[in-house]
Amino acid sequence: MSSPDADLVVDLDRGCRIASMRTGGHELLVREGPSPIDWGMYPMAPYAGRVRNGSFEFNGNRYELPRTLGNHAVHGTAYLQEWEQDTPTTFVTDLGPPWPFPGFVRQEIRLDARSLDLRLEVHATDGEMPASCGWHPWFRRVIADTALRIGFRPGFMLRRDPDGIATRERTEVPEGPWDDCFGDVTSPPVLEWPGLLRMEVTSDCRWWVVYDERDYATCIEPQTAPPDALNQDPYVVRPGFPLVANTTIRWTEPK
Repeated sequence: MSSPDADLVVDLDRGCRIASMRTGGHELLVREGPSPIDWGMYPMAPYAGRVRNGSFEFNGNRYELPRTLGNHAVHGTAYLQEWEQDTPTTFVTDLGPPWPFPGFVRQEIRLDARSLDLRLEVHATDGEMPASCGWHPWFRRVIADTALRIGFRPGFMLRRDPDGIATRERTEVPEGPWDDCFGDVTSPPVLEWPGLLRMEVTSDCRWWVVYDERDYATCIEPQTAPPDALNQDPYVVRPGFPLVANTTIRWTEPK
């Protein structure tokens, strides 16, 4: 995809992820990594973040998921699936297996001159199922020898337990680095490479996970629910009533 100010590469074979995002001659995303969770900008569905021990209960039944991050499942199945193009701007994939419920995900990607609009829909096709969703971008920490600055002002953080999974206990926001989930984010997060580019991320997702423990990348992830939502507070999707999330990234040149 191209616009007067940006170019995207969407990789349908690797989870419908944005494998490259360039503007002003600069690559904004990490383009490779040791595993599928470590690069690009990919949709997380039908769950976002960790699922404790790769297991959850729904409607009285216990379900097991592949443990893709240590002892836990992480980031859904959609980012590991091959996708198909439905229209010039929409893409679809089935959810499983290994997801135990029939359904599909649709992602819409629209690139304008100075903005990127993303829409994610998680659909059930036979009965109800639990779900959460979101996006996982890996932004480069340094572009053209310029270090990234983040403007991010959450109201609280969810405390992580010894397994590294967010509880629902709210706590004050400490100094980073973070691998944490935040709420009450009342102003859009801002990523700025001074003198090069300023980006603003808006979303109708209520929750944000920030991961900036690596020296080469920062991840700011809008999500419909905190990690481990399948075990705690899932959204229930029914046929004809999908879970929907929208995110927009806008960028400007520095003044």
